[in-house]
Amino acid sequence: MSERVKVKVLLLFGDDAEIVADVPADERDEPARYPAADVAAAVGLAPEELPGRTLTAVVGPGDRLSGWRLA
Repeated sequence: MSERVKVKVLLLFGDDAEIVADVPADERDEPARYPAADVAAAVGLAPEELPGRTLTAVVGPGDRLSGWRLA
């Protein structure tokens, strides 16, 4: 069974969105990068609207995220 988790988009770095778990900062791992255009398309936003947004995603193999939704 896949787990859906809450995540936060920190910023855009080139064509990528830097994404972290939506937990207190001292509990976070390093940001993971995902194609901003793919994440934005999945949630119906423009890529430049992603920073600061809280989303949910499904944790898949290798802890990669997919199935993006607005939280």
